[in-house]
Amino acid sequence: MTVRVLVADDEALLRMAFTTILAAQPDLTPVGEAEDGDRAVRLARELRPDVVLMDVRMPGTDGIEATRRITRLSPPARVLVLTTFDLDEYAFAALAAGASGFLLKNTRPEELLAAIRNVAAGHAALSPRITRRLLDDFRPHLLPTGTPDDHARLGRLSTREREVLVAVGHGLSNTEIAATLHLAEATVKSHLGRVLHKLALRDRVQAVVFAHTHHLVHPT
Repeated sequence: MTVRVLVADDEALLRMAFTTILAAQPDLTPVGEAEDGDRAVRLARELRPDVVLMDVRMPGTDGIEATRRITRLSPPARVLVLTTFDLDEYAFAALAAGASGFLLKNTRPEELLAAIRNVAAGHAALSPRITRRLLDDFRPHLLPTGTPDDHARLGRLSTREREVLVAVGHGLSNTEIAATLHLAEATVKSHLGRVLHKLALRDRVQAVVFAHTHHLVHPT
């Protein structure tokens, strides 16, 4: 399968560099470039990329709002945030807006390509532990959430599924969750899959964000 990638960055040289790297891969295809958030949303709607590389700091509509709009499209694209610093409040906000992970702009090409492939396959490009650190550090910027629909979906979780969600929110891996809850790792994976489905979440990173924003996990 060829992964279609849209590149959104206000720096023309960076867009060209990312596009060149992508075009050299047999399984990745750059389908467009956007210099701001508005154009990124328009192209995502028109071109339907699988993954969007999204710079968060752009003029006009920034990458956070663009991420929010793109992840609500049907079908939604997965968004990888590009940022300069690993503890960047913009990166955190983009994760909360629906991004599947973030990358530093000085990431090595092979790491960039691996992250794109992982996200396209439905995985996260950010470890749950790092996501938890971001959430803990930037929790003062986080507004409480919890719509009636969210509460209804939470009510559909079994006791075990809720335990798995909380453990994921604490940044535990499947192996660690299995040891903590005395389950087989395959069972943990099945529970997590049902959690993502019932809560309409795309990946593990979004599960960590959900657990924090709905106060199932408290900052460490």
